[in-house]
Amino acid sequence: MESVRKANQRIRNYPVLLSKCADKATAYAVCVSRDLNVQHKICDTEFKEFLSCIRKTALEMKTKL
Repeated sequence: MESVRKANQRIRNYPVLLSKCADKATAYAVCVSRDLNVQHKICDTEFKEFLSCIRKTALEMKTKL
């Protein structure tokens, strides 16, 4: 049951990760919602910045994603 406890802890960390990267998440959301006809990889730059922020924050918190 240790693995379940660790997984639950990682899930509880997600809101913290998202709140620390709120500016990047907002930029990505704005890009995606800009047009109803979203094209593949049109918001790739914003997504990569958001993902990079999430990964960096997870490393700082010493948690896995």
